[in-house]
Amino acid sequence: MNSEKYLRNSVQKGFIFSIVMIFMMMIGFHVVAANLTSKLFGVQVLRGSIPEVVFMAYVHLFFAFIFGWGASDKNRPSKQRVAQGLVTSVTTAAIISLFSLLLVFLVEAQLDIREYLTAFSADYMRYFVLNLGRPGIITLFGIYTVTGLVGTVTALFVQSDRVQQAWNRAKTSVTLFWENANSKMPAWAQKYGKYVIYGGSIIVLLILPVRWGSYLNFVTSVVGLYIIAGIGLNIMVGLSGQLMLGYAAFIAMGAYSMALLNAPTPHGIMLGFWPSLLVGVVMAMIAALILGLPIMRLRGDYLAIVTLGFGEIIRILLRSDLLVDFTGGPRGIHAIQGPTLFGRPFNSSSDFVYLIFFFIALSILIYQRLANSRTGRAWLAINEDSIAAQATGVNLRGYKLLALIIGAAFAGLVGGIAASRNAFTGPNDHSLMVSINVLSLLIVGGMNSIPGIFLGAFALRGLPEILREVETYRQLAFGVLLIVMMLVRPKGLWPSSRPIMENIDKAKVKKAKEKVKKTKRKSKDG
Repeated sequence: MNSEKYLRNSVQKGFIFSIVMIFMMMIGFHVVAANLTSKLFGVQVLRGSIPEVVFMAYVHLFFAFIFGWGASDKNRPSKQRVAQGLVTSVTTAAIISLFSLLLVFLVEAQLDIREYLTAFSADYMRYFVLNLGRPGIITLFGIYTVTGLVGTVTALFVQSDRVQQAWNRAKTSVTLFWENANSKMPAWAQKYGKYVIYGGSIIVLLILPVRWGSYLNFVTSVVGLYIIAGIGLNIMVGLSGQLMLGYAAFIAMGAYSMALLNAPTPHGIMLGFWPSLLVGVVMAMIAALILGLPIMRLRGDYLAIVTLGFGEIIRILLRSDLLVDFTGGPRGIHAIQGPTLFGRPFNSSSDFVYLIFFFIALSILIYQRLANSRTGRAWLAINEDSIAAQATGVNLRGYKLLALIIGAAFAGLVGGIAASRNAFTGPNDHSLMVSINVLSLLIVGGMNSIPGIFLGAFALRGLPEILREVETYRQLAFGVLLIVMMLVRPKGLWPSSRPIMENIDKAKVKKAKEKVKKTKRKSKDG
């Protein structure tokens, strides 16, 4: 009975894996995957054209291997795992072959169903079956059966006790080598070595923007702004535990403050970049105060819904004809002026990268000081258990409101810089997806982790900008990535560690241990 259960689960896995491949073909993603594969081999394909069929074969082999790898259960014996992999691979291959048979029939019958499914062109359907027609059906069945079984056997070998023990020994050896090398370093190197690394990193960051070019500077600016926004939202969500879905509203406060005060239209105030940026930060903080006062008793989903509504209200007001003379309405505000430094323009693509680098460093400094302070510990206590925190004397209302205001200040800073960087801001720049993007980078990277925020911002904003081929499938990739992260690494790519509130003197601990040992020896001798 037990064997029937795990074999039935294997059939279900094969069904799911085959649906994934069929769905990829139905949206045309198989061509995009082949295009990306061709780039890995150094072959450039014209935009909109279909790569050579060998790259589609590589895509089939890759996914068949991955499906076979994930087919078996780690906790089962080796023979059962192989059987699971075989059943899953055969099921996947059979369903994909049946789907390929349908594609071949549509091509031979010259039926055009692109009115309903745009990816079902004759070229795309032939490409999925490797341009082989009916023999392609048998070929795909063989690929998914054999390669899937190879993936299962490979997983069985990699996850075996011997390989895992060898891997643990290798990690231990590297750790010991690093500790020995660190202990043999001179005292000045141990004390000031990290500052040398910091200095080298700063020099590299100062040189690269000048050499990158405008496009890479633009991508870097986008990633950098999302890093600052992620740090601000992490204060709300990661530290104090307030689920915020209206973060884009605070970004809009900073952006429109910059636009209204530093653009020739609609008011022509032209206050300048730096005063306008300061006003934008203050306006975002005031908005957070006004929003926070009545909602501090809300938690969880209720707080998320209220903040979501607040964000949508701000966006709708910015789009409405009621404020068109004041905010430009749906057209937004153009020709927003850039910053100046010591009376000179400081608004080139590389200048904005330097500006964003500076504010990233400042944001990290502020965040670290807050997180390691009494305020940060109070936020963590509220996040862990608000009732217990209140019982120990923590002012829930005051600390949660403070987190909301400080997080909004970061958002206002991001909005002001982004509006000036783009020389434009409009209602569509502050939609719900902006809030979702910032929250997603925290989930992907890791809450309360600065390196995790960097990784999340690059994964969700940098890679889609660099890989323009997947731009159409960005939302699909978003959902898939979040699902994978929840299953594989629920704490993020670079999860945070518990903060150490006190510095431990290792020498004193060693002396205390020796003292205890001496006491035990004396008691034994006595």
